[in-house]
Amino acid sequence: MDFAFWLAVPAAVMWFGLWLAPWRPWSIREQLEPTGFGPDHQGGVGDMDQVTVLIPARNEAEVIQRTLDSLQAQGPGLTIVVIDDQSDDGTGDIARRYPNVEVISGQPLPKGWAGKLWALEQGKGRVKTSMTLLLDADIALEPGMLAALLAHKRATGAHFVSLMADLRRTSFWDRLLLPAFVYYFKLIYPFSVSNSPSKWVAAAAGGCVLVDTAALHKVNAFECLKDALIDDCTLARRIKDGGHKTWIGLSRGVISLRPYGTLKSVHDMVARSAFTQLRYSNLLLLVVTLLFAMAYWLPLVALANGSWLAALALLAMCAAYVPTLHYYGLSPVWALASPVIGALYLGMTWSSALRSWRGVRSKWKNRTYEVHQ
Repeated sequence: MDFAFWLAVPAAVMWFGLWLAPWRPWSIREQLEPTGFGPDHQGGVGDMDQVTVLIPARNEAEVIQRTLDSLQAQGPGLTIVVIDDQSDDGTGDIARRYPNVEVISGQPLPKGWAGKLWALEQGKGRVKTSMTLLLDADIALEPGMLAALLAHKRATGAHFVSLMADLRRTSFWDRLLLPAFVYYFKLIYPFSVSNSPSKWVAAAAGGCVLVDTAALHKVNAFECLKDALIDDCTLARRIKDGGHKTWIGLSRGVISLRPYGTLKSVHDMVARSAFTQLRYSNLLLLVVTLLFAMAYWLPLVALANGSWLAALALLAMCAAYVPTLHYYGLSPVWALASPVIGALYLGMTWSSALRSWRGVRSKWKNRTYEVHQ
């Protein structure tokens, strides 16, 4: 066997292994869509009086109205609390126009806290209901989405249910990179394993989380994760370690209102926490770089040298991405760009590492979080 064949072997093992993995990280079977119940639905899963919505909001004037309008369409009896986190764009004033929305003026950020978690900590005391919906200020729910969440929570017996938002795809860069963001997240945190009793994986999508209020208090949220930059998965880990059942899935009924549109915008979203995901480990960064090289680039070199195994590996690579593309209504042709997508995400990860080496853990919402000394 020639050199080109052996060059393709690592990629073939990785991509065929991905397809054969029993937890099927490439699939989109874990999903939850709106029930179709409107605001006039009464009784059963339509009852919203057991739910308090906590919305941390910092300079969200452009989107907060649509978020609150979407909550009005979920059903009667819902308690909504907006924590205005030191906004200077009128976010709190917009929220105060709604008669059934309580607005808390957030206090200055204490040292050692991440902004979103400090806002949620301030709002937690206002929750008197058995369930809490943690909702980002830039997330809109389609009518019937909360009813679907409640029904699914009851049917599965889960104490913690989170949904990955449908990210807006309005530009070339959005379509190239945002579905891959979800795809890579599912590879790192296989949903089926996270949804099982296994303690190996605990995943969450922090934009939309329905959780038992008692579970939050049991794990001392949000104090227990006050400086976490990947707060959603950290909270899921605390909840799961506390003996509770968690569930995560995809949904087209949970809509991210935040526009990206440019490569820089996507870069900023990824780079703020990518190196954190690697636990600030230079060794893990090198390992990830090596894995990307073996998975995406070595088979291209092998293919150029006539390797049939490289062709099969690249076919398996593209096929693994197609279910995610199909779910988000995109052509499977985008899968052919997988090596380019991989290179861009690896570059963002290195950018995140460079930022950390300069002493900055993350930059978000005009706040800079420094590396712990």
